[in-house]
Amino acid sequence: MTEAELTTLLLLATASSFTPGPNTTLSTALAANRGLRGAMHFVCAVPVGWGLLFTLCAAGLGTLVVAVPLLRWGILGGGLAYLLWLAARLANTRSLSEADSSRLNVTFWQGVTLQFLNIKAWMLALAVVAGWIAGRPDATARTLQVLPLMVAFGFFSNLTYAWTGALLRQWLKGPVVDGVATGGRLLVFNRTMAGVLVLTAVWMGWSALAATQPGGLP
Repeated sequence: MTEAELTTLLLLATASSFTPGPNTTLSTALAANRGLRGAMHFVCAVPVGWGLLFTLCAAGLGTLVVAVPLLRWGILGGGLAYLLWLAARLANTRSLSEADSSRLNVTFWQGVTLQFLNIKAWMLALAVVAGWIAGRPDATARTLQVLPLMVAFGFFSNLTYAWTGALLRQWLKGPVVDGVATGGRLLVFNRTMAGVLVLTAVWMGWSALAATQPGGLP
């Protein structure tokens, strides 16, 4: 891989990993509600899931998804439904005690699965495969170079957002009255994060519809 190719890939990885999306929003919300430790299983699940997705795309699965509209719309529909479900649970979490229960939790394997329902993850994987791997005589070597780099960006971007959420945790408890945290700030925060998830779902749907129009992405 040339220096110019690596530089371009680093720019793409930075822009795609550190801009808000389903993963970073969930990392922030989980850490704010459950603490950094409570969010780490999801933070680790994101790069693992995306790494598996990228590997499958590099092996040709991405071509199948692009070629079969029903499969593509199935992935999108599943992702939208899951994001809206998470947004609803988040919007109704009023206290840290509720968040610490099973009410607001995303397991490691749920986090891995979410990557396969995340249209942003698919678009990034397909873009990287098309731009840096597909049709190259050293495709395998390039895959082995690109994969750890992109996985590292996925991990550290979500860790950064989770760390930010964890820093807000104490403040979000709100004023303490008679020894009990009021939780008003937490409710506002959770509903804001839920709104971001809903907007993300809308963006995913709109992007998919735009891609079906003449001149759009396949």
